[in-house]
Amino acid sequence: MARLSSSYSIFPLGDSAITIDLGNCIDEYHNIKSIAIHDWLAARPFPGRLDVVAAYSSVTVFYDAAGLVLAGIAGPMGVYSWLEGLLRRAWEETAVLPAGLPAAEPRMVDIPVCYEGEYAPDLERVAAQKGLSPEEVVGLHTAGRYRVYMIGFLPGFPYLGRLDNRLDIPRKPQPETVRAGGVGIAGMQTGIYPLDSPGGWWIIGRTPVRLFDACAGSPALLKAGDQVRFLAIPSEGFREISFANSSLNL
Repeated sequence: MARLSSSYSIFPLGDSAITIDLGNCIDEYHNIKSIAIHDWLAARPFPGRLDVVAAYSSVTVFYDAAGLVLAGIAGPMGVYSWLEGLLRRAWEETAVLPAGLPAAEPRMVDIPVCYEGEYAPDLERVAAQKGLSPEEVVGLHTAGRYRVYMIGFLPGFPYLGRLDNRLDIPRKPQPETVRAGGVGIAGMQTGIYPLDSPGGWWIIGRTPVRLFDACAGSPALLKAGDQVRFLAIPSEGFREISFANSSLNL
């Protein structure tokens, strides 16, 4: 895991957002710091704040400048300077342990996945490209313990890493339709499509677990900082869980 850089940059993202960027990288240390900054900011709402969004190694605050001005927090010409100061405070007042680990154990979430037949349309192609058997691909994928680096692209879509190097594969040249629950790999990442969507990742399995429910108190099943394990299940198990989920929603 790379050491956390002592440098960062703050810059506007359009006229109603500001970003603190810790570096263009994908590693656990910088992600832990990004989540800590996100949580620090989320716990300190201010008039005009619209949202706080964490990515792999950056955090963006979306705001309505009028709210800050009307509340007397910052004058019309000082909104950006006030927000920049807030982000600098967030950097200075958040800390990670020397080893780069969070203070508390992350939540572990087990995700059942069927790697068979129609549920794994790209498994054999991935195996052929990587010089592995389909069983070896599944074994490598289920052996990993994956960090949720961020949620994005689709509501509830988790970006998980890192994959075993033997599964590192470029994205597809052209997007294809992916069914909800599709478990894909691309580059050093793996992820789960919560909804039917076009996608360029290689789909090696599908989960019957619902990743996003707009009616739930917490719509997304996973959040940044969680750990995920994939558990292989047969097609019969997939259908049983799907049926149980459907019954619960009747």
